[in-house]
Amino acid sequence: MSSSSRCFAKQSDLVTRCIAGETIIVRVKGRVADLDDVYTLDELGTLIWELIDGRTGVREIVELICSEYDVAAEVAAKDALDFLGSLEAAGLIRPSAESAG
Repeated sequence: MSSSSRCFAKQSDLVTRCIAGETIIVRVKGRVADLDDVYTLDELGTLIWELIDGRTGVREIVELICSEYDVAAEVAAKDALDFLGSLEAAGLIRPSAESAG
C-alpha cells in the first residue's frame, strides 16, 4: 500500500483545545490530564490534526495543504508524512482500519 492511501485515527486518551489558532493536545491517564505530556500544534499542524479522522487519507491531506498554501505537492507530501510520523511516534495517532481498504 502506498503511503498516500494511508489513513490515521486519533488515540482516544487525548484532550484537545484550539486556542488562538493553535491546538493543544494533552494525554489523559487514569482520567487525569498528564501535564508532562502536552503537545502544541501551529496553524498547519492544526489543519492536519483536524483532518485526522480515520477516513481521510494522506493524499487528501496533501491536496488540502496545496490548496491552502503555496507549496509544491512533493514538498507538502514529505512534510505531511514527516508530521504524521511524528504524531504516530508520540502515540497521538495510529493507522486506521480504513488504510487497509
